[in-house]
Amino acid sequence: MYPKDTKKTLNCRGRLVDLTTPAVMGILNVTPDSFYAGSRVSPTTNSTSVHTDQAVAAAERMLADGATFLDVGGYSTRPGAAEVSAGEEADRVLPIIEAILTNFPDALLSVDTFRASVARQAVNAGAVLVNDVAGGTLDDAMFGTVAGLGVPYVLMHLRGNPQTMQSLASYDNLVTDVIDELGVRVAALRALGQKDIILDPGFGFAKTPMHNFQLLRQLDAFRVFDEPLLVGISRKTTIWKTLQITADQALNGTTVLNTAALLNGAAILRVHDVREAAEAVILIEHIKKS
Repeated sequence: MYPKDTKKTLNCRGRLVDLTTPAVMGILNVTPDSFYAGSRVSPTTNSTSVHTDQAVAAAERMLADGATFLDVGGYSTRPGAAEVSAGEEADRVLPIIEAILTNFPDALLSVDTFRASVARQAVNAGAVLVNDVAGGTLDDAMFGTVAGLGVPYVLMHLRGNPQTMQSLASYDNLVTDVIDELGVRVAALRALGQKDIILDPGFGFAKTPMHNFQLLRQLDAFRVFDEPLLVGISRKTTIWKTLQITADQALNGTTVLNTAALLNGAAILRVHDVREAAEAVILIEHIKKS
């Protein structure tokens, strides 16, 4: 019933993270336009302190609710998202990373970026993981940068960019094509000496809702890589359009699909709602051990 074991540890700058029990990654978007308002930490005034205070409070809540990682992003990657310069992206995320680590020095922070320069600055500021929605396709320097930094890297499947990706959601065989395209990127990373790779099939990125359901159903096919799998389907269009609700109403649907992901081998759930995801992990672990 359950997929075979894959790699279960990550070396996060000298700290070994055990994924024997799946981990939860909380989403912290430092953006004005990410698709789900509940994930945004945007200033309501011109005060930087207000901005960072909001982020620290959100971080505290997610850590208390059971997050292993906090994923800080400064560039919305929803379909049709506006372009943001590398400088502005760095200006958004670096103060937040520094503020969270000042208050929670043991927190494991991920930076959600497809730019090598932002990744480097974030790791230098204390991030221990790079989450790249483009899988290195939008910045040729990313693979060499992350390999040199020596931190785990989330390799997500994407075609095109946030502005064009939905026009490229055409596949001969979805699962095979995604695996083949990720395989090329994994080989390139390995050639550069990258040790820890986490694979993300890219739910919602150059994928239709039907594609997302198919990927979820066949998630265990990705065990061919023997690498941990990250699933990020929280409150996405696939859920709320299928149920004819809104993203604000998609928590229950998210929990259902996160449960399916856990049963099919997910090692990390990237979510807006940490407590509910952490509870799903606990219950599924009890089922597996029963």
